[in-house]
Amino acid sequence: MKYEFIEHTADVQFKAYGKSLEEVFSNCAYAFVESICKEDVLKKKKIKFNVQGNDLENLLYNFLEELLFLFDSEGFILSKILKMKIDEKNLKLNCEIIGDSGDYEVYSHVKAVTYNSMFVRKEIGKKETEESGQEEGGWIAQVVLDV
Repeated sequence: MKYEFIEHTADVQFKAYGKSLEEVFSNCAYAFVESICKEDVLKKKKIKFNVQGNDLENLLYNFLEELLFLFDSEGFILSKILKMKIDEKNLKLNCEIIGDSGDYEVYSHVKAVTYNSMFVRKEIGKKETEESGQEEGGWIAQVVLDV
């Protein structure tokens, strides 16, 4: 399982999993997209961007905010992450994505990424391993989106 949605009273909450930090961030991006649009998005336009953070949560927040900015300003919806490199020591992320700004049915509108209940950590615990089917020693992140 790459990510799972968790029941939340008013917002969208999910956990994402990955063997690497890049994989867990990518899976957060795919969960973010699924919360907006259920359609397959065409691969028409490539975009490169960089973000920085003060810690891993802030880096993830800034990464997802960039995807939200692209959606709000250009109608751009991510289809696939082509390249991602995270410098964990300096908390920098370089990314190349592909997607489309076409006419897609929007399932819900994300107003903001939040820090509420957000975490990014290594070494999935035994309980989370059993729930997600992931191997111990991977990465897990949790995000709440204000919709």
